[in-house]
Amino acid sequence: MFKPIKKIARALRAPTTEEREMDYLNGSFDRIDLEYRQRQVDRGMFRTR
Repeated sequence: MFKPIKKIARALRAPTTEEREMDYLNGSFDRIDLEYRQRQVDRGMFRTR
């Protein structure tokens, strides 16, 4: 009974900070780009605090 509601809720939720960071890192083209992106994440690019 609640399965469809759970599916809808999962589809509508916003990605977590960790998920956004991982997606950003996974989009790198090579090692240099990955290292650059890692530095940006370490500096708090996705953190709002």
